[in-house]
Formats: sequence, C-alpha cells, structure tokens
Amino acid sequence: MKEAKTRTRAKKKPSTSSEKELILVDEAAGLIFENEKDLFGYFQSAIDKLEEEYIALRSAEDFTDEEQIEREHYLESTLDEPDEVWMDDKTFEEFAIYHFIKSFEEGNEAFKYVAVAYVSSEDEYPSFVFIHFPSKDSRVWQNYQRGEMVYDKTFEEVSAGSVEGDAMGEGDPLAMGLYQAMLKVRGEKDIPQEKFKDYADLREETIESADEIWRKNDLDGNILVSFIREFPDHETTKDLIYIAVTQEDEDSNVHSLLFSFPTTDKTLADRYRQGENLQAEEVSQESAH
Repeated sequence: MKEAKTRTRAKKKPSTSSEKELILVDEAAGLIFENEKDLFGYFQSAIDKLEEEYIALRSAEDFTDEEQIEREHYLESTLDEPDEVWMDDKTFEEFAIYHFIKSFEEGNEAFKYVAVAYVSSEDEYPSFVFIHFPSKDSRVWQNYQRGEMVYDKTFEEVSAGSVEGDAMGEGDPLAMGLYQAMLKVRGEKDIPQEKFKDYADLREETIESADEIWRKNDLDGNILVSFIREFPDHETTKDLIYIAVTQEDEDSNVHSLLFSFPTTDKTLADRYRQGENLQAEEVSQESAH
C-alpha cells in the first residue's frame, strides 16, 4: 500500500500560542494536532490494521497499484456523494469508522470505490481517510458493508414517493428496486414524484375496490400482486390511474404493501397488467404494516 492511500481532509485554524495552524480532525472530541506527523502518529495503528485487512482481501485479478493510482480522483466524489455509508463501531474501541462506497463505470467496466474514514462528530464531515481504493471484486467491497447503514442514496431517492405504511418507507430492497425501475420508464409528463403523497388517500380504495388485480412471479421467485383502479372523475387529474404493488406470501397468501403510485400513463399501467388476471374476491387484502 502506498502512503497516498491515507488522506487528511481536516480543517485548519491558527494556534493562539504560535503562528502554526492546528489540524482539526474532531475538535469536539479533542482530536486537534499541531502537525501531520502527530496526526498520522495518532492514527498509525488503525491505518496499519485497516491496510492489513485490505491486503488480505485483495486478489491478483483486482486493480493493480498503478490502476488504483489512475482512479484516485474518484475519492472526492465517493466522500462527497456516496451511494452508501456504513458506521462501524466494532473494529476499534476508541472510535467509530465510516465506510463510504460509490459505484462507477468506465466503459464496460463497473467497480466500486471504497473509502474508510473518520467522521467529525460536530459537522459529520469525513475529516481523515485511513484507506481508500477501487475494487472490481464484490467479495472485497462487501466486506465494508458492515455495521449500521447510516446513508443509502437509493432510499433517499425513493423516499419522496413512499406513503406511510409501505415497505419502501422501511427501506425494503425489493420495493425500492421495483420502484426505481418504474421511475426509469415513467413518462416525462406524468405526475411528478413529489406530488405522489397528494394522491395517497386513493391507495386504500384501490386495494379494497380494485378494477383489476394481476399476479405474476418475478425472476427471483417473488409473487407480485398489483391492484389497479381508474379514477376517471378525479377532481384535479384527468385519466388518473392508481396502482398498488404488493408481495404475496406463498404460504399464507397475505400481501405486504411494497409501494403505490398515481399515473396518467396508460402504457406504464399496462406494465402492471401482466401475469394472471384475478378477481378481487380471490385476494387476501391484508397489509403487513
């Protein structure tokens, strides 16, 4: 591992007793250093342990040292705009560390960039980076998806469309993935996501008095049941359709509500008219929430 794999992003301020600038890693926690030698000395044992862990995981098929250096510019966006952040308070007793992870693509090659950092308790800023690297090996980056997930970009993106009581609002991966897929094919002139909550009162009526109910199995074996109801006389929106997507438990036939949404796009609605067309009385309309 090269020394460049450790970075300080600490803030600096003038010392009152001298002309030197102090390095502030976490002022509230007393992590204030007069120089980088003291700073790196304080964290050296942690750096060594994290480097040893990474070296043990790294495979010959992953990026070489030279290829890693060519991708070091991805560090800043990984820290500033991560896809995931995991808080790990088990690796060291003295302080928690945070694993910042972000996906990138270069041509046909996909990889993730990982940065293990100390985060300032005052402003929640990654002020010291112990180790950082790109990896094509899922076994490597999955090792850093440990502890408590404190930030999930996907959840942030979909949370605006969540309605109280649905699985998506709880961070359910299946619900979030299906919802994101829906957003990608949604028409530009359709109802904007930030207005979905204005139609939330239609969800119960859609499930209780659906015009159509469709059941299908996805590629992973999940049983998805979609409730569809048209609202032709809606007071504000012409050609309104409301759709609630649920997951059916194979043993109990009970449905867990994944997510729901309004649309004026008949083509989008047709995507949920797949599989077996059911009659309303065949369906157990219970929510898991």
